[in-house]
Amino acid sequence: MVRTAVLVSGDGTNLQAIINAHNYGKIKNCQLAAVISSKPNAFALTRARNAGIPTFVVSYANFASREDFSQAILEKLKSLDIELVVLAGFTVVLSSPVLEAYENRIINVHPSLVPAFCGEGYYGIRVHEEALNFGVKVTGATVHFATAEADMGPIILQKAVPVLEGDTPRTLQRRVMEECEWKILPEAVSLYCEGRLEVVGRIVHIREAKG
Repeated sequence: MVRTAVLVSGDGTNLQAIINAHNYGKIKNCQLAAVISSKPNAFALTRARNAGIPTFVVSYANFASREDFSQAILEKLKSLDIELVVLAGFTVVLSSPVLEAYENRIINVHPSLVPAFCGEGYYGIRVHEEALNFGVKVTGATVHFATAEADMGPIILQKAVPVLEGDTPRTLQRRVMEECEWKILPEAVSLYCEGRLEVVGRIVHIREAKG
């Protein structure tokens, strides 16, 4: 079983999608060993406790720099013997100590079809505002391995949805979450835990399931 930690900062809807998929047996060979929040009042912590997952708070506000915070996260992950890290609405961009120690072992979900509407400053509702302003006809979500360059790591999975006439940033955000993020994030976690992902350069190959 792959000991997995989910890092959160807010409401935890993507965390809930992972919990639900895990409970229904859709995530294989995975132990949800910890949920770690950068904010002590994140509702995601309640979701984790309700699911019986151990919770921890490493408050970003208590650190002088992003580097110090990242080092504290790394120490917590190591103390918990974590193999896979999943960023699910985690609002802090981790720095090199964590990224180097967990190369190709940190999975992030981004609410656009990378490389569109991504990178530094593109998160939350802004992504969907930019998509609508640009006039794209399809958008979606991307699950990728995290690297030092925000949202630019090797792509694991992508899923698209149409942009509909009359969409607002909020309606588009909801469609992307429900039809894309909540499906491909748990799927990517399972693929990793099953040992089916191989990274060559920046290309992620998905191996056939055994048996």
